[in-house]
Amino acid sequence: GAEEATEDRREARADADDLQGTAACGGSITARATVLTDVAESGRLQAGDVLVTKQTDPGWAPVFFVVGGLVMERGGVLSHGAIVARECGIPTVVGVAEATRKIRTGQRVTVDGDAGYVQVLD
Repeated sequence: GAEEATEDRREARADADDLQGTAACGGSITARATVLTDVAESGRLQAGDVLVTKQTDPGWAPVFFVVGGLVMERGGVLSHGAIVARECGIPTVVGVAEATRKIRTGQRVTVDGDAGYVQVLD
């Protein structure tokens, strides 16, 4: 079924450069990453970017209408970012250790919100 397919894809994709986390909203996107430490920096986002941040709170809500994907270091499937991402249908992976250090703004990344991994492409 779908669960085995996701598991197979995770095993096939899990090379050393992939960042593992928890799938929080399904779907997949490959786009430019923008690493932000504070919502005040959100002017640096371009439409469709993958937002990479430590965590979000309700102040981040307007940002969700701009981004195409979300990667968070903290939180689980019931965290603020995960819930709002599901409402907006944004592929999301949460609980990605050191994501804001391992991913740099401008790199192309693939976020797989079904399998729960992030691949840095360059």
